[in-house]
Amino acid sequence: MSPAFGAMEVEHYSKGVLLEPFVHQVGGHSCVLRFNDKTICKPLIQREHQFYETLPTEMRKFTPQYEGVVSVSFEEDEDGNLCLIAYPLNGDHDNLENLDNSDCEPKSKLLRWTNKKTMLLENEKISKEWVRQHRKEEKMKSHKLEEEFEWLKKSEVLYYTVEKKGNVSSQFKHHNPWSMKCHQQQLQRMKENAKHRNQYKFILLENLTSRYEVPCVLDLKMGTRQHGDDASEEKKANQIRKCQQSTSAVIGVRVCGMQVYQAGSGQLMFMNKYHGRKLSVQGFKEALYQFFHNGKYLRRELFESVIKKLTELKSVLEKQESYRFYSSSLLIIYDGKERQEVAVDSDPEDLEDLSEESSDESAGAYAYKPTASTVDVRMIDFAHTTCKYYGEDSVVHEGQDTGYVFGLQNLIDIIKEIRDESSE
Repeated sequence: MSPAFGAMEVEHYSKGVLLEPFVHQVGGHSCVLRFNDKTICKPLIQREHQFYETLPTEMRKFTPQYEGVVSVSFEEDEDGNLCLIAYPLNGDHDNLENLDNSDCEPKSKLLRWTNKKTMLLENEKISKEWVRQHRKEEKMKSHKLEEEFEWLKKSEVLYYTVEKKGNVSSQFKHHNPWSMKCHQQQLQRMKENAKHRNQYKFILLENLTSRYEVPCVLDLKMGTRQHGDDASEEKKANQIRKCQQSTSAVIGVRVCGMQVYQAGSGQLMFMNKYHGRKLSVQGFKEALYQFFHNGKYLRRELFESVIKKLTELKSVLEKQESYRFYSSSLLIIYDGKERQEVAVDSDPEDLEDLSEESSDESAGAYAYKPTASTVDVRMIDFAHTTCKYYGEDSVVHEGQDTGYVFGLQNLIDIIKEIRDESSE
């Protein structure tokens, strides 16, 4: 890398934020990127953007919080290394300054929105030589990872043994093959379009996994129909075939991706959408069982919270007139890192010791048994959502999205079956 590019790179970071792969993306084909610890971003699709801006109030608790729009471009150095940088949209610094960037690491790569480049460079002691060396190290790491990901991406179900040393959550960084696959594809698409375009709009959304130390994520494709009203005949036929050959047609839901930490073996388990499509109804049930099993025992304490939230979501969607959530997904998320249970009448000193032993700022919560808030249920991906209120759609639907509601009811019933059978 030339010294000139090193200086240019730091200068760019002083105006924008370096985007990284969002390692907890387990499904979908759209690239999801990490803006900071509490915020992710993805390419702006007009229909999805419209959905978030006109979202019914009662649905907001079941979707990620929408946080605005940024402009994203990619930079390429003389060695061909690509990276994505987010900039304020149309010079609108005010809105982005309201976002919490305090957790952006490392500071040398992710500088605050500011024009005080010189002051930042002096304070952080970032030299051209440091940038050059850092990029060299990153490139060496990437070559090693590329070889690993080539065979990881070919595995529909993958078990990755976590090393005994180090924090489990920190080791998620390089071991999610699906997120890396999406990231590489996005870079390639943007590189191919470079001659015509190098400014893309991305929407900012709440990072639903930020509250969990070791997020376990289940991505479920909901509904008996996946193609949008505007789909081509070829796309329509392809989506119908996928539904008919999977559990979507039978029960209105199929596995689109999964990430689970199994404390019993110290392994991370990944399942991708290709495996999910092959599952029978019984196989789908077994996959759900596996999602709630930590390798030692079934996390039964999660069932009631999940069932309650799914039931509430079903009630909300039954009242949504004209909405169709084609190709939308439902996420179920919980923490693979269990809270330590302490008796309510424990000695206060014991609770204090427990809090001191944990480096987590929320360590005090470890003194209590898991509550309903330890599980999250959210709808995502609205690129093909339609509603009569959008105005420009040629096809207008009436009533509720029966295919989605059908899938929700079957999902609730299957989780109840797992709960009841495990208690016998």
